[in-house]
Amino acid sequence: MNILVYGAGAVGGYLGGKLAQSGQRVTLITRPDTAAAITGDGLTITEGDATFTPPLCAVGHPAAAFTDSTAYDLIILAMKSYDVAEAVAQLAALCPNPAQVMGTQNGIGVEEMVAGCFGAGRTLAGAVTIPISRQGPNRLVVERAGRGLGIAPVAPGQAVDEWVALFREAGINAGARADYRAMKWSKAFLNIMGNATSAILNRPPAELYRLRAIFDLEMSMLRETLAVMRRLEIAVINLPGATARPLARTLAYAPRPLLRLIFSQVIIHGRGDKMPSFHIDLASGKGRSEVVFHNGAIAAAAERAGLAAPVNAALNRVLLGLAQGELTPATFDGRPDRLVAVVERFRSGEVDL
Repeated sequence: MNILVYGAGAVGGYLGGKLAQSGQRVTLITRPDTAAAITGDGLTITEGDATFTPPLCAVGHPAAAFTDSTAYDLIILAMKSYDVAEAVAQLAALCPNPAQVMGTQNGIGVEEMVAGCFGAGRTLAGAVTIPISRQGPNRLVVERAGRGLGIAPVAPGQAVDEWVALFREAGINAGARADYRAMKWSKAFLNIMGNATSAILNRPPAELYRLRAIFDLEMSMLRETLAVMRRLEIAVINLPGATARPLARTLAYAPRPLLRLIFSQVIIHGRGDKMPSFHIDLASGKGRSEVVFHNGAIAAAAERAGLAAPVNAALNRVLLGLAQGELTPATFDGRPDRLVAVVERFRSGEVDL
């Protein structure tokens, strides 16, 4: 197959590299400096004890991927969620009728943007659970084995077996899911753990989960999320290599001491002292944050459904304020009491910081 990966960061580079290594023709669209590094020295991927440099092409601008009436069987969107709208607009100008487009972003609402431009029948949802670190412009390292890729159709009933088989042949633990909303909301349920609080307070998730006030805040955030999912009749499902359903059940029924033990272990095993993606974006000074597609999207969905989600709303508002320079990082740096105070104001109906 002829495959285009738009956004060759950690996830895009890994998926494209694995597909290229399995014999597919792969083109990566990435930043010019990254494209130059890949063109000059190749893309190196380390997975377990194996390191390989797949045969692929990298370009630094979307137009360069569409010369000579090039047609792609699959276009993978692998940029950050906040970059999807611009990327879709650029793609539509170059390729208004793509065969199939798959988003791999974390968060809620991306597939609707893609389907709104290209149609639900041409849109696939992807959920990547594989932890990959980017160690330089052209070097990727898979941090943990046993994870995978969930693929779901946006058009109800559309078969995705062909695409699951494509990734499995490339050595990726891919699995089909019937309901893309269930897949993306379940992934978001996992992603928000220790993410926004860590970015706001500038402390590792494992450290924060040892603080009673922050742990309780996190559990409230997750309960709000599950309440919205129930109201919208969205099921909590497991993803390849990532189990959300047992955690949701634990949250509903376990006594607090057991809850703290289980979720602390999940955070220590999954994030530990590694700073999460929201913190990385905040520290980069991009002025944007994927919190909008996580806690922000959950809070917005809650409001539309007639529910309250003040913890998610507060986390979204504070982190956006920090990202956009409206709030000073020192205000919340290592000060969980101040974050808890903001959440309490949101719970009482005050939404101004």
